[in-house]
Amino acid sequence: MENTNNVAAVKSKPQGNSKNTAAHIRLIIEKILVYVFLMLNVFICLFFFYILIVNSTMSKDELQGVFTGIPSTHFFDNLKSALNTADVDLPQATWNSFLVAALSAIVTTYFSALSAYAIHTYRFKGRKFIAGFILAIMMIPSQVSSLGFLKLCNQMGATNQLWVLIIPGVAAPAVYFYMLQYLQATLPLDLVEASRIDGSSEFRTFNRIVLPIMKPALAVQGIFSFVGSWNNLYMPALLLTDDDKKTLPVILANLSSKAHSQADAGQVWMTILIAIVPIVVVFLILSKQIIKGVTSGSVKG
Repeated sequence: MENTNNVAAVKSKPQGNSKNTAAHIRLIIEKILVYVFLMLNVFICLFFFYILIVNSTMSKDELQGVFTGIPSTHFFDNLKSALNTADVDLPQATWNSFLVAALSAIVTTYFSALSAYAIHTYRFKGRKFIAGFILAIMMIPSQVSSLGFLKLCNQMGATNQLWVLIIPGVAAPAVYFYMLQYLQATLPLDLVEASRIDGSSEFRTFNRIVLPIMKPALAVQGIFSFVGSWNNLYMPALLLTDDDKKTLPVILANLSSKAHSQADAGQVWMTILIAIVPIVVVFLILSKQIIKGVTSGSVKG
């Protein structure tokens, strides 16, 4: 009987080893497929940046020819043309875009976090209605209210003012919703109660205790708000008519709208490259916090 069991055990070992080997091979194949897919995505993303850089080094005549993918020698000529064009003040437009985007990101993230903090920590009559009303506003496209906002700005004489592009960032329902979800996952109410018992004011508690906890979420929504404001064309095109107040998207739209024979394609590509650089810099600065913010939302503390 013992010999029979030993024979059966010996026979079962190769089967177990073959199953483990098959699972190991399958795991290796899955990893290879994942890496291939990721490398393909990286290539697709970087390829368009490469085209942008190559086109910014070509002259107008070269851009009208066949695309070769090899950088040319007109990079500094296009840069000089973009910076010294008579009808386009590119440095001023870049500063206007950066000022509006940076302040909009700060205003949007701070006040959205403050609103989420109030809804998360306070219990008052009408709290659920207010929270639901803010979420309902998310369903309304911003273009629907743009006509009324434009009329209000005209009545107030606030056209050609950069601050009219910054103040609306106070009301950002999508950012508020993200902040609320983040607070529900990371901020225990006992911590807020303890700070109140210690005599801390509400704004001190929010600024000194809550905001540091929300740093990853602030970085995520900060970069999204910055990019959204930086690329915004619709409202600046309606509100800004003075050349010294225009932002980069408006300048790019004006350059692209020129007749084909008059447009300097190399200058346009160089302007696009200059417009992308600040976004890349801001992303590199906040990249670590962005990764923390994206991953921390998936694990509830």
